[in-house]
Amino acid sequence: MKFFIDTANIDEIKQAHRLGILSGVTTNPSLVAKEGIKFEDRIEEICKLVPDVESVSAEVTPDITKSEEMIKQAEELIKINGGDKKITIKLPMTMDGLETCRYLTKKGVKTNVTLIFTVNQALLAARAGATYVSPFLGRLDDISEDGVLLVEKIAELFLIHNLDTQIIAASVRHPDHVTRVALAGANIATIPYKVIEQLTQHPLTDQGIDKFAADWAKVGK
Repeated sequence: MKFFIDTANIDEIKQAHRLGILSGVTTNPSLVAKEGIKFEDRIEEICKLVPDVESVSAEVTPDITKSEEMIKQAEELIKINGGDKKITIKLPMTMDGLETCRYLTKKGVKTNVTLIFTVNQALLAARAGATYVSPFLGRLDDISEDGVLLVEKIAELFLIHNLDTQIIAASVRHPDHVTRVALAGANIATIPYKVIEQLTQHPLTDQGIDKFAADWAKVGK
């Protein structure tokens, strides 16, 4: 399973990229708004910062609901950074979103159909040609449904029908989510920087480092 980082914060992206684990960046207008910068400018900045990743997402804005409008905005977004091929257009799971997905796929543009909450939604997006689908785990957990089980069912369905759309586990809240979606068959987990930090940590690791340091100090004497 690959790792994307879910943020628009440049410092967090830099730090995650230095680890050598990063395959992509997911953003949305809400995340960029927190940074106090124009959306297109931040996407271009991210593209330049991580030239070796496979995907940097650029989401159509939520006030745009019609396919014609989504296509128009997407065609402007894919021009960012000189038409960078790693730019992925994030689209909502709606009828118009699917229509836009199909159009962009035929143009060779990467797409990510987001806000997936059922297997049927994922299947429709895959048949529309989506590069990625994003089931939202945490939001399902919030209403007492099993988000990881949804990922498992989507992965099973895609395997049965030989669909090459990749599953991005989104709305990941904690390290256990990461472990479980990896075992459930997610291709990618997009996670906040704080969860990346948590993945590296364990009390026994800290104890081991302390013991090695103490033993090294004895040897040094």
